[in-house]
Amino acid sequence: MPVKKLKTQNSKLKTEIRKPKASASSTVRSAGLNVPVYSLAGTKKGTASLPKEIFGAKVNENLMAQAVRVYLVNQRQGTASTKTRGEVTASTRKIYRQKGTGRARHGAITAPIFRGGGIAFGPKPRNFELKLSKQMKKKALFSALSSRLLDEKIAVVDLAGLSGKTKEVASLFRKLNILDKRNKVLFVTDDAVERKTARNMRSVNVDSVHSINTYEVLNNNFIVLSKNCPPKMEEVFLKKD
Repeated sequence: MPVKKLKTQNSKLKTEIRKPKASASSTVRSAGLNVPVYSLAGTKKGTASLPKEIFGAKVNENLMAQAVRVYLVNQRQGTASTKTRGEVTASTRKIYRQKGTGRARHGAITAPIFRGGGIAFGPKPRNFELKLSKQMKKKALFSALSSRLLDEKIAVVDLAGLSGKTKEVASLFRKLNILDKRNKVLFVTDDAVERKTARNMRSVNVDSVHSINTYEVLNNNFIVLSKNCPPKMEEVFLKKD
C-alpha cells in the first residue's frame, strides 16, 4: 500500500479517536451495558448483555492511535526493488576515451545519469513490520468498542429465520437507519449464512469475532453484532491464557 494512502487513512481516523461525552458515559453505566436486540423485521426483541470488560473499558486514545498505525504500516508489502549500476545488464566497455573529447570522464554506460543505467539510492525489498503485544492489541480493541458503544454506534441483531437473501439484511439495516452511502457498517458474525448474505452489500464489511481489530472498528461508522457474538467475544478475549 502506498505511503500517501496510509497517511491519508491515518489522518481520517484521527477524527474518529476522540474522548466520549460524559453524559453518554453515565448513560451506559446506568444501563448495565444492556442493548436492545432487533429481529429480522426491525422490531425490538429483548435485550443483550454486553461484557463490561470489553464494551465498558476505559477509552485509551493513544493506544488506539498506536494500534491503527501498526495495522496500516503492516499492510505495506515492501517488495519495491530497483537495480543498481552493478545489477543492470549492459556492456562493460569504456563508452568513450578518457581524454580529448571535451566531455566528462565516464567508464560505464550503467552509470545512474545515463538512460537505462542503474538507480542510485533506489528502493530495495525491506520489512516494514511493526509489532504490538497481545495485551496492547486487546486493550486497544476494547477501547475502540467501548468508544463506539458510548457513541451509540453498536447494535445487536437476531437474524433467526434468515433465508440467505441479501435484501433481507439490507432491509433490516435500512430500518435501523444505518445503511447509508455515507456510512460504513461493520457486521460481525461467525455464522456462514449470515456472512454470505451480508457480504454483497457495498458499504457493509463482514468480519468474524476472531479477526476483528481496532482499525476496522474505528474505520466503520456503525458496528452490528450478531446475537451470538457477545458471548463468543467474552469467550475469545476474556479467556485465561
